[in-house]
Amino acid sequence: MSVILDEQIVRVKITGEFACFTRPDLKVERMSYPCMTPSAARGILDCILWKPEFKWYVRRILILKPVQYFSIKRNELKSKQNAKPLIIEDERDLRNSIVLKDVAYIIEASVFQDTFDVKNPPIKYVEMFNRRVAKGQCFRRPYLGTREFACEFYTPNPNDQPILETIPIGSLFYDMYYDPAGKPQPLFAYDMAIINGVLDCEQAKNANGILNEKLMSSSHLRPKRTAGIQELMAFYDKQEAEELNKERANA
Repeated sequence: MSVILDEQIVRVKITGEFACFTRPDLKVERMSYPCMTPSAARGILDCILWKPEFKWYVRRILILKPVQYFSIKRNELKSKQNAKPLIIEDERDLRNSIVLKDVAYIIEASVFQDTFDVKNPPIKYVEMFNRRVAKGQCFRRPYLGTREFACEFYTPNPNDQPILETIPIGSLFYDMYYDPAGKPQPLFAYDMAIINGVLDCEQAKNANGILNEKLMSSSHLRPKRTAGIQELMAFYDKQEAEELNKERANA
């Protein structure tokens, strides 16, 4: 499948008091990866701007502050939730979590589309994203790994620089891939490391090749555009256009 990957890069700075990007290989209690994962970065970008016409291609994650771990205890569930409702009082369990504290990142990403749309070119979404970041607008509150760890987002400062540290990670959960039938498959990158404060997501690969290329064909990034969704997206597009025209008139 061919896709159109835009070369323009959007950059957004993310900060938070705590973060937990859970390692799935440690089952009993939560322990965070030393930095944000590509799937968490994509989730934050989707919180700020999501539209069915395009998807996010995460290029790099810059770590701006030294990695600090912090141990806390939180109420969690003893078992996985199934189709039946849970009685929280019966399933509550106090567990230890090793999380990150005082974090700051810069996410670098690009827009990619299945086909080029003259009416909706990538530059439209790049400019829309930058305006939303500058205004602090989002569709839902972005968070750092788990919802209780909300984050702030800003336009990056030119003086923001990554830490000069190299941290080996090993196996890194990259994202979930869904085949055309909707069956999920976790993607893991091998031999990953933070090099001079930068996690290079474009170079992430496993035995089957580059992961970003595989993720572009994931079916979960292509929701069915029903009449209701079409109508809702047309409303928001019109609202965005009106706001932009007002800004240009007042400039």
